[in-house]
Amino acid sequence: MAKIDRRILKSQAAIKQAVIELMSEKNFDAITIQDISDRANVHRATIYLHYTDKFDLLDKLIEEHIQNMKEINQYACDLEWDEANQVYFEYFERHYLFFSTMLASKGAPAFRARFLEFLVEEYQSELNMDDSRNRELDKTVMSSFMGSAFVGIVEWWILNEMPHPPSVMAKQVGVLLERIA
Repeated sequence: MAKIDRRILKSQAAIKQAVIELMSEKNFDAITIQDISDRANVHRATIYLHYTDKFDLLDKLIEEHIQNMKEINQYACDLEWDEANQVYFEYFERHYLFFSTMLASKGAPAFRARFLEFLVEEYQSELNMDDSRNRELDKTVMSSFMGSAFVGIVEWWILNEMPHPPSVMAKQVGVLLERIA
């Protein structure tokens, strides 16, 4: 596999960081490619070399984080609820600016929907419907409930500036998920 030039990776990282920072300051609709270019300290042509437009950039940024969470899930699916949640909450903490911007921004409702869709799919594959507590429940309803609850608590935690460390959140959310799964 061919290595990607470090300058390309550096430019892409600067562009992604710039759009996140700008979204934390103003509505996505008000952000221009020139704004992104100025903030990232790259030429507009560099942005267009990698992205069709600002919507493509946002979509690829969101997809990158969804993909990262899928990779986390590959690792975390063999862990207990609280241990698995610890990995996720540490990821959310490391990428606080992204998650706070995406969950607070009116310009990025697509993120919340994709985050929820990802979680519902993951919970669908994890649920034990043979458990006597779950036999009368619909798997889709159950996974949607769990996904919505998880998105809601992550949103609360991020928007309240992470009032508890990831370990506390992981333990509490793990206990709650264990009770309903």
